[in-house]
Amino acid sequence: MEKLRELTKNSVLGNPTRLGIMLYLLPREKALFRDILGVLEITPGNLDSHLKALERAGYVRIYKVFADRPRTAVRITEKGAEETGRYLRMLRSILNGI
Repeated sequence: MEKLRELTKNSVLGNPTRLGIMLYLLPREKALFRDILGVLEITPGNLDSHLKALERAGYVRIYKVFADRPRTAVRITEKGAEETGRYLRMLRSILNGI
């Protein structure tokens, strides 16, 4: 039960949408806003809100790139990768204990 309490303390990754964003970014390191939007099938405003929460926690960095036009990109931070990995290990540990 201690591990379960520890898991629930992470309010950032405890949200399914934010966890989904981090799981998408983890193997890629970075992605365009529109790509994340297409994968998660949520509204732009909803995605923006979740990305801002992840950025406040230091898990991602949001920035602009210029291709054919300005686009919003998201990069996972070292802290974000570490915390996501730790969160997944805790989940695995809890599931293995059942």
